[in-house]
Amino acid sequence: MHINEMAFDGAVPIDSYGPGFFRVQGEVHTGAMLMMAADVSAWGGFDDDAPLLALKGQVDFIVFGTGEQLAYLPADLRRALDAAGIGAEVMATPTACRSYNILASEGRRVAVALLPV
Repeated sequence: MHINEMAFDGAVPIDSYGPGFFRVQGEVHTGAMLMMAADVSAWGGFDDDAPLLALKGQVDFIVFGTGEQLAYLPADLRRALDAAGIGAEVMATPTACRSYNILASEGRRVAVALLPV
């Protein structure tokens, strides 16, 4: 099998995740996390929409990791993102981490908001 290395021009990948944490560039982040390009910050979960809406004009969509299982976004959050012109893709956190890495390596204008597993 031939494996292609992914290039992250201006962005960094999510290295790994585990129970209650994410590792980015060797640094462990506990709890929920919001990430865009090389900027990583704590996130308060679905009720913490201000940092998500602040991404207006910087990202085309946000990949949401909803924990170990797929869950729906709260309707109020979905409406606020729609009004701001920010798309939302929702998936379980493991899939969201992998998807974000691929999209970021492609140079896409994407952020990821993750609830831990």
